[in-house]
Amino acid sequence: MTARFAGKVAIVTGAGSGIGYEIAAQLMAEGARVLACDVEPDGVPDGSLAHAVDVSDEHQVTGMASAALDAFGRVDILCNNAGIGSTTDVLGCSLEDWERVFSVNVRGVFLGTKAVLPTMLEQGSGAIVNTASVAGMVGFRDRAAYCASKGAVIALTKQVAVQYAASGVRCNCVCPGTIDSPWVGRLMDGTEDPAATRAALTARQPLGRLGQPSEVAKAVLYLASDDAAFMTGTELVIDGGIVAG
Repeated sequence: MTARFAGKVAIVTGAGSGIGYEIAAQLMAEGARVLACDVEPDGVPDGSLAHAVDVSDEHQVTGMASAALDAFGRVDILCNNAGIGSTTDVLGCSLEDWERVFSVNVRGVFLGTKAVLPTMLEQGSGAIVNTASVAGMVGFRDRAAYCASKGAVIALTKQVAVQYAASGVRCNCVCPGTIDSPWVGRLMDGTEDPAATRAALTARQPLGRLGQPSEVAKAVLYLASDDAAFMTGTELVIDGGIVAG
């Protein structure tokens, strides 16, 4: 395997499981030093520097950026990956649930970006990759808060990209479809018929299967690498064909 990220330092949020775990693991496999952050960081990949953070808390996110600088002296890559879901429509979504989803999915991306940008601007280089979703591009039933939050992530990605393009900082996002992650597993297990729910979620991908966290991580690494040096402000879709269908 190539060492595309030799000498690079990355911060990955939501690194305790699923997509975030794979992002952190793959970055390290290609030479990066990684601050692997999660609200419960016990499950982050071996070899990373584990750091506990609630991305909705400004003080904790500022501390996250400081921890990376204290440990490694620089930050080259920020993967704003931490996110949570909600399974209600507008009428069924309480204000508390709406704000909970936005506090992690949108505020977390804003705070992470704001905390790390000064370092990247001082360096004159950096790559930010946000985890959005195809749910921010098309509507899904019973996903009001989730769809709205991921749409906001896509819009913020584009704004940051335009604002800082001339300063050497790129900002892109990935838009996964339905991924066979622990969160999706918990969603299935919480339904009356988990097998039927899995079949329904699988069927909405034209490719006929759920995606794997490792597949999304590969797309994140591409956007974070010099291979994507002419890409900023874009959403890279990894969805098994949902948007095309």
